[in-house]
Amino acid sequence: MRIPPFYRLPSWQRFFAGMVVGGVISWMIFIYMFGVMHENQTKLIEEQKNEISKYKNTLSYLQEEYKQLNEENEEQLTIQEVKIKIQNPTKTKIELLSIHETEDRLSEDLRSLINKDLESAYGTRDLIKKIIENKTVELNDKSFTFKVREIYFWTTTQITLELKYEE
Repeated sequence: MRIPPFYRLPSWQRFFAGMVVGGVISWMIFIYMFGVMHENQTKLIEEQKNEISKYKNTLSYLQEEYKQLNEENEEQLTIQEVKIKIQNPTKTKIELLSIHETEDRLSEDLRSLINKDLESAYGTRDLIKKIIENKTVELNDKSFTFKVREIYFWTTTQITLELKYEE
């Protein structure tokens, strides 16, 4: 069996020549379109890199400024509220209403701490402790004193007390 000699016919020669020329032209068009598209993508990536670096610089600047402002604000923090918590009411068998009223009275006595900065309030913690421990309260016809268990100084100062019988 033999391959027919189509290469000798001019119509087939034109067809094959057209295929080769069409292939070359289509390859050139593909290379041009790919080059343009790749150039646009490269340009877009460069723009995005520039934006990202600009945003990173801005972010780092803002974070540094934020840290500095936080440090300054921390130095200027003041006490906004004083909370008193009395423990040991079950051992002494005192009504919860009396305990609550006593907590409110002690909070009113320590009202002078409000709007003081934390450093000065912390510096006078021993004085605050002695003021509270020297106070005598009468509940249910019995005298009680307080023992300071914990003092937390922050914008809300918490003082935890324990009731003791005065002897």
